[in-house]
Formats: sequence, structure tokens, C-alpha cells
Amino acid sequence: MEKKGDGRQRRNISPPGDNVRIVLKKDQRTGKLTDGIVKDILTNSSFHPHGIKVRLADGQVGRVQEFAGGDE
Repeated sequence: MEKKGDGRQRRNISPPGDNVRIVLKKDQRTGKLTDGIVKDILTNSSFHPHGIKVRLADGQVGRVQEFAGGDE
């Protein structure tokens, strides 16, 4: 799978279906990442320094930190 860049640019995320790793609000201090599939993009701007905010298919909301590999 081709590298998509980072989670700070909206154009790198294409819902629904991208596999991503996000940091939830409650995990911001520890940096714990949560894997999931993007359902919706919640950030309106094209760029955010802390990551684009998304809603996962399971309803969790957080900022994209990286893209989960499709070949795992």
C-alpha cells in the first residue's frame, strides 16, 4: 500500500474506509493510539497541526496520528 503522508492534512484522509490510528482526547497525555476505520471527517480546515479530527466506524472521536498499514 502506498504511503499516504501524515494525518495533519485533510486531503490525505478519504472516508469512509481508511484504516487509521488516532489519539483519543482522554489519551492525549499518554499518546496511546487507537486503531479504527474512518467514518466521518470532523475538522473543516484543510490542515490541523495536531491532526485532523475524525469519527471512527465504532463512534470514537480523535485526531489522526498515522495511517494503519493495509498489509498487516
